[in-house]
Amino acid sequence: MGREMMFGEAIAVAITEEMQRDSSVVFYGQNMAMTDRDPYVRKFGKDRVRITPISETAEMGIAVGAAMTGLRPIVELYMSEFMLVAFDEVINEAPRMRYMSGGQVKVPLVFKAGFGFAAGWAAQHSNSILNTMMGIPGLKLVVPSTSADAKGMMKSAIRDDNPVVYLHHYMLTLDKSEVPDGDYLVPLGVADVKRAGTDVTIVATAWMVKKSLAAAEMLAKEGISAEVVDPRTLAPLDVDTIVQSVRKTGRLVLVDQAPRQSSAAAVIAGEVAEHGFRYLKAPVKMVTAMDTSVPYSAPMESYVLPSEERIVSAVKSVLAAQAAAV
Repeated sequence: MGREMMFGEAIAVAITEEMQRDSSVVFYGQNMAMTDRDPYVRKFGKDRVRITPISETAEMGIAVGAAMTGLRPIVELYMSEFMLVAFDEVINEAPRMRYMSGGQVKVPLVFKAGFGFAAGWAAQHSNSILNTMMGIPGLKLVVPSTSADAKGMMKSAIRDDNPVVYLHHYMLTLDKSEVPDGDYLVPLGVADVKRAGTDVTIVATAWMVKKSLAAAEMLAKEGISAEVVDPRTLAPLDVDTIVQSVRKTGRLVLVDQAPRQSSAAAVIAGEVAEHGFRYLKAPVKMVTAMDTSVPYSAPMESYVLPSEERIVSAVKSVLAAQAAAV
């Protein structure tokens, strides 16, 4: 059994449940705990829920130190672009400590941030910088696309003994879907087949999963069966599930909000080229943002980013490519 929750609500429920379960979990950020009426302050007090200076370097550096001393910090960073100010903490400090201490020092922390603010937030807030945090040894990268995954993966991220970057897509915040009751966890590093299909595999993350599922519905009306796979965790990446899907369908379309050369899709394409090339009946197709900053103008923004129509067109092109080769 379960109940419907908005995506953002599911994240908040997960954090609340974990703070109730484990007194070592602390939560802080720049716009938190500003008054005694803050719901987290009312539940957990100002020792565990704190406002910070307007300094991402301070916020994230504090998290590394706090995690090393036994706490489990969650840092609310609001936008992934804000993390760039203190990227040394994300890719050079937090992920390396456990290795450099020979496993003696754990760094269990969560860097939480929204991304892909594609609603008129323009060039500096609408980006998808996922690939910058893939392939960093010791760092996990979580990107949920449903309310159930949002809750289950946040709980798993908080309990993990390694640093986890938890990125939630702004455009999914108000989306509603069912979340199982109880202590629901989703394991990190395990992809999910969101829709089964036989003709083509579509791999997408976050908001692009929603668009890909809509495209799959459009394709179904034309007799084309699309399987939609959501990696959910980009580091570690569940290559096996993706390759097994490609083995079944023989065709692959990758959908990513980032520009082509800085996309997670490019990394996944490389993995499939190595591990699943023999299963492909047509070249891999990538549907990504155009090679430009995201415009403020709504029509231009829509033009730059992937759409359901572009996904449908890509699927038809890989099907046509196979037909032409026969």
